[in-house]
Amino acid sequence: MLSEKMEKALNDQINAEFYSAYLYLSMSAYFEEIEYPGFAHWMKLQSKEEEDHGAKLYEYVISRGNNVSLESIEKPQDKWDSVEAVFTHVLEHEQLVTSLINDLVELAISTKDYATNQFLQWYVAEQVEEEENARDNLGKIKRAGDSKDLLFLLDNELGTRREED
Repeated sequence: MLSEKMEKALNDQINAEFYSAYLYLSMSAYFEEIEYPGFAHWMKLQSKEEEDHGAKLYEYVISRGNNVSLESIEKPQDKWDSVEAVFTHVLEHEQLVTSLINDLVELAISTKDYATNQFLQWYVAEQVEEEENARDNLGKIKRAGDSKDLLFLLDNELGTRREED
């Protein structure tokens, strides 16, 4: 069984993961609106991945004999100034999620909740990958600058993402 403090912290993270899914779905809709279907596709898959992260936490809390308490999901931003602004937001958001995961690990260690610490190590590694992907995509977009041709090529590239990528 999880401590009350850990149960609350994990429930907060479930909410944060579903907010992430909602944010990326909003970004997908924005890209559909401005006619970048590849970027929209990439964001839709990113949204699904975040849903999966939330569901994994949900299952863990249940498996420990605790209660899941779902909260309202804040309305995400739905307009940006540019493709670069969206991907800058993605990187900043992933860095925030990394700090939230690190806080959970710190709580698990300080309360000697070794099982939860072990469980959270998957999220620690996942966040390294998430930040790397965000930095890589942002770097490509910055190099493309205002070139519609290069953005078109990047849109096509990101449109090839498969669910397991």
